[in-house]
Amino acid sequence: MTPGSVVLLHAPGAAAASWGDMPEMLRSYGMDVIAPDVPDGAGARYVARVSLIVSAAGPAVPLVLAAHGAAGPLVPAIALAQRAAHRPVGGYVFVDADLPRPPGPHDHDTPAAPPDWPEAPCGYLRTHADRAAFPGRDETVRAARLRGWSVIEHEPPTAAAQALSELIATL
Repeated sequence: MTPGSVVLLHAPGAAAASWGDMPEMLRSYGMDVIAPDVPDGAGARYVARVSLIVSAAGPAVPLVLAAHGAAGPLVPAIALAQRAAHRPVGGYVFVDADLPRPPGPHDHDTPAAPPDWPEAPCGYLRTHADRAAFPGRDETVRAARLRGWSVIEHEPPTAAAQALSELIATL
């Protein structure tokens, strides 16, 4: 797919700078990139702040929401807010991220995915750095494959931004 804008969602408690040079590299590939900086938000507060920042940026649609780490479970709520604002989401990418949970009795800090989610294609990018830091993430990658999602396991020297760009193109 060709996204209108790619929204890079850092993990709650981190900052947009945690993406490193990813935003600039994606821009060099011709992508419109929004990297909201919400260093002090979690749960519903994170979702609301991201939504305000995306709205202020005036993104082109369809959006691709790319989540890192603990931002993954928040993606369905962020997508719902974007759709409510008439900004369709054309795809989702999880970059070394936790996956959204199905509906059920969960804690109130991280909303469960609504039953109709995902309404757009999903992909998973596992980077070389994640393999070294989180060997237990194999189950997450396996779960993404079982859901029928495109999965790319990034290997250097290819830039992670290039792998992300290629994954977005497959959605």
